[in-house]
Amino acid sequence: MQNGSDTQIAKSQGDPIIRVRGLTKRYGAHTVLENLDLDVEEGEILGVVGASGGGKSVLLRCIIGLENIQAGRVEIFGRDMTAMSDKARFEIDTRWGVLFQDGALFGGLTVLQNIQVPMREHLKLPQPIADELAHLKLSMVGLAPEAAGKYPSELSGGMRKRAGLARALALDPEIVFLDEPTSGLDPIGAAAFDRLIRRLQRTLGLTVYMVTHDLDSIFAVCDRVAVLDGGRIVRTGTPDELRRSPDHPWIESYFCGERARAAMAAT
Repeated sequence: MQNGSDTQIAKSQGDPIIRVRGLTKRYGAHTVLENLDLDVEEGEILGVVGASGGGKSVLLRCIIGLENIQAGRVEIFGRDMTAMSDKARFEIDTRWGVLFQDGALFGGLTVLQNIQVPMREHLKLPQPIADELAHLKLSMVGLAPEAAGKYPSELSGGMRKRAGLARALALDPEIVFLDEPTSGLDPIGAAAFDRLIRRLQRTLGLTVYMVTHDLDSIFAVCDRVAVLDGGRIVRTGTPDELRRSPDHPWIESYFCGERARAAMAAT
């Protein structure tokens, strides 16, 4: 069904909630992603892994529309994001939230004000209701009420990530995109954040797309893993499937090394 410049694609039960086909991204003469295909199933936690600088974060930004692509198609909720009007994009943006690296909070705003940024952009709420909702999101991510009035510079790294996650959840999204969520955290803080992600995913029925290099996170929370190498997704599977059948040099070095064995032993 065609609606203006927007393409509505019939989405039957069981279709991927995110479908990427033939995605190509270049910066000048440098090709980062080429003819890339990827499916994300509704309700799963998908980990996207690959070598540093291999394009994991670029792929995330392409999927959510922060980067223009040279070729290909991105469908979310059965809709073609590459053929969508600005108005339709603005509306559909409310259905996902993003946690960027280190939280990406606005330094001049308090935690409460940061959480309310998406609310102000997309909703027209009386201030008392916006405050109540923001405090609820704080509680959901395990931050104490007194964190609401603090500025990002007054928070620890783990608290900034939790505040960023609260902002990502501000509009009750169906999908949450996480970019290196445990990067920079100590092992105890990273494990606690992993448990938080899994709990929220189960409680809220979220689909989680997680860029990560953290083997502990992969084995602790990911239902499936997509391996990015050479600008393409070269393999998808459960962490255990990739460990047991590493039919690619990078997969073997990553999933079958000493650190992978330690991560498996800890789960």
